[in-house]
Amino acid sequence: MDSRVVNKGQLPELLDKLARDHTLIAPVREEENVTLFKKVSGASEVQLDYITSDVSPKGCIFPQTEKTISYTYTGDTLEMKEQDEPPKTVLFGVRPCDINSILALDPVFEGKFLDTYYLEKRKNTVIIGLSCSTILSTCFCTAFNSGPCDGKGADLMFTELGDKYYVEVNTEKGSSLVEAYSQYFSKGDTDKLAKAKEEQAKKLEGQFRRKVDLEGVKQVLDENFELPYWDKVFKKCLGCGICTYVCPTCHCFDIFDYVTGEFTGDRFRCWDSCMFPDFTLMAGGHNPRPSRKERVRNRFMHKLKYHLDRYNLDGCVGCGRCISKCPVNIDITQIIKDLKEVGQNA
Repeated sequence: MDSRVVNKGQLPELLDKLARDHTLIAPVREEENVTLFKKVSGASEVQLDYITSDVSPKGCIFPQTEKTISYTYTGDTLEMKEQDEPPKTVLFGVRPCDINSILALDPVFEGKFLDTYYLEKRKNTVIIGLSCSTILSTCFCTAFNSGPCDGKGADLMFTELGDKYYVEVNTEKGSSLVEAYSQYFSKGDTDKLAKAKEEQAKKLEGQFRRKVDLEGVKQVLDENFELPYWDKVFKKCLGCGICTYVCPTCHCFDIFDYVTGEFTGDRFRCWDSCMFPDFTLMAGGHNPRPSRKERVRNRFMHKLKYHLDRYNLDGCVGCGRCISKCPVNIDITQIIKDLKEVGQNA
């Protein structure tokens, strides 16, 4: 792994140049206290001191709504036009938990049936991570083999250390970007900064208030599908679906056609939620998850078991958004604790 140094004072100029040369997506502050990732025109719009964005940056690779094809019926044939290749994009300022979530999404879309819409955007996107500097009370990424300064999955990983950023160059895409903007990336005293980063990471890891132990939880779920425990949990749930929309690893979607003219139309893909009653409703009227109990159970089974079964990757990254946004305070860390007790008392 290579490493570089960027002077803090030069970062705005670097971001301005990236915005001119690419589509630059970065954290921005909207209204008074909402942070999300959007296309920016330069450094002045970028919110560098955010902690966790309200909505994850997965939308730049897996958009909430996207047009997939346009079609025209001529009477004899149906002509379909695929969307243009996505632009070269730099996704800047991604926290480690959200980088980890993109790694969890990759095998979903690059499985037996390749999802070209996702994969083209992924290929054309350089991910620049940004280490955390503050730990929220809802954070628990360390439970999933990550940490506040973990650069795994980022093409470049920035860590703020005083008046400098220590930059880890992790991939060829990252190396190419460094080469293209070499005037901002110096070799500097990277060994000293690497040690400083390690010290900062240890300090931050000591600030986590949620101590989450996953040992034995999957085994409980493997062996106990019909747990009476779910009869208790689901009664709090409103079925609003907010947990799935703020979750960086949720990937359910729906497809619909929109008629634009007598013989023309567009096909769209949009996020959906397994917490909605009609998500699993079949054409014949049967619904395998007819109540909130089945839907709540499925959500936590997916996060803690199914994703692991399919991809050998956790379905949760410990970002804590579902905890902070749930209107009735359903807490996945408490559910993990309860499931451990079920296993110990079995």
